[in-house]
Parts: sequence; structure tokens; C-alpha cells
Amino acid sequence: MSGSFHLCGWPDRDPSLVYGAYNDFISPWYLIVTVIAALEHRRRTGQGMYLDQSQIEAGSTFLGPAILDYTVNGQTANRAGNRAPYLAPHGAFPCRGKDRWCNIAVSNDEEWLAFCRIIGEPEWTGDPRFATVLSRKEREDELEPLIAEWTKDYAAEQVMAMMQAVGVPAGVVQDCLDLFTDPQLKHREHFRLLQHKVIGPHHYSAPAYKLSKTPAHIWKAGPCLGEDNEFVYKDILGYSDDEVTQFLLDGVITTENDVPDALKPK
Repeated sequence: MSGSFHLCGWPDRDPSLVYGAYNDFISPWYLIVTVIAALEHRRRTGQGMYLDQSQIEAGSTFLGPAILDYTVNGQTANRAGNRAPYLAPHGAFPCRGKDRWCNIAVSNDEEWLAFCRIIGEPEWTGDPRFATVLSRKEREDELEPLIAEWTKDYAAEQVMAMMQAVGVPAGVVQDCLDLFTDPQLKHREHFRLLQHKVIGPHHYSAPAYKLSKTPAHIWKAGPCLGEDNEFVYKDILGYSDDEVTQFLLDGVITTENDVPDALKPK
């Protein structure tokens, strides 16, 4: 509904639903900042705040360029696959192994020359048709198969390492196993193992940043519906037992008993 789906996928195919996950991930960060602002407002004034945030609104803010291009220029954005408007080459290229890929992005002439050296400067790299970013953009359909012919002989990790060594942005397209064994994510302690009340041991993603004075500590697994009602309504909000009981009778407070049987863990 935010318009994200329309921009995700291949130009000659229907939109891909993958992009929808982006709104899922970006929306909580908006909400966190909003909650912090509300708490600061309460600290200064003693007043509470009512917060209303939609995932659609959070996601649509990232479509600013596309919306502006349509509003000002009448241009309707479309799906572009892995290509970028001002970079060439820019895409995911097949590597050795089953369904293994590496992203490569060349943003300027210096990176293009470095890229050409790494792949051994085959004859086509000296073709005037590929000499500039604009000319490469115009001939991406010709350029990408030539690059793929080189990348297919190497592991995705090899391609990434060779490109990064000479300053060309590149990264492996990782599956879940890759992510859990990624040395950088291990070094950053990105995945934290916690015991969930229903599903048992479960890995959670830590924040990407590390703050020196307030390091992120994930101390609790995701709660089940109503799991923290006692703590929130009594300890934080200060309601009495009788008031909480009345809230439950009135259907104001949701508990695990309100979960439809079809959605309860077996």
C-alpha cells in the first residue's frame, strides 16, 4: 500500500513481494524515536502523549525521490531489477556453485579501471562502448553477460575479496547459513541466543550499532501475547488488582486466552 512493491522486481515481470519486509524493519525505528520523544516530553511537562504510527507512512517516506520525480517531471518509476540509475555495472552476478551470487557496484572511472584490472583486462574492457558510465548504462544488456562469464568461475567470496581489495564495492548475496557464519557478524555479536517461552532457543538480531555508554543488551526473548500484563498495568501504570480484573472482564486487556486456537503453538 505504500507503493514499495511496484518498484521491486524485474521490469518485464510482476512486482516482487520481497520489498514489503523493508517496511517491517524500518517502522520500529521510527516508533522508538517517537517513544523517546514522548518520554522526554513527559519528563519536561508531566504530560503523556498518544502515538499513532502506520507502517504505510513509515515506508512511504523512503519513496521520496520516486514521488518527487512523478510530481515534478511526470515520470512514473518502474522496477529496475538489480540496476541503479547512475551506476554501471551494478548488479548480482552468478558465481561458482549452486545459486551463488556476488553484488558488484562500479560508481566512477577509477573503480571501473580497477575492476578491469582485477578481471584481467579482457579485450572487451577496452571497447569504447564501455568507456564511460553513460555508455555502460546504455549497454547494460551487453555488459552484464560479459561480467558473468568471468564471475562464474570464482566463488562468491573470492569475487568479493578481489573487488574489495582494489576499492570496488562488492558483497556476497548471503543466505541464512552465510549470515550465521559471517565473520563480521560474529565479531559484532549480531545474533543473540535467547530462550523463548513457547518455541524454545531462538536467535535474535542485535542492533547494528554499538554505543559505548549504553551497549545494547538483549535480555529477554520476544514476549507472548499478554505475557507482561502484570508488570505493565500494575508495576508501571500503578493500577490495583481490582482495576486490572475489571479491565480483563471488560475486554480492555488482551491475554493469551484471546489468541485464536488456529494461531496457538501446537
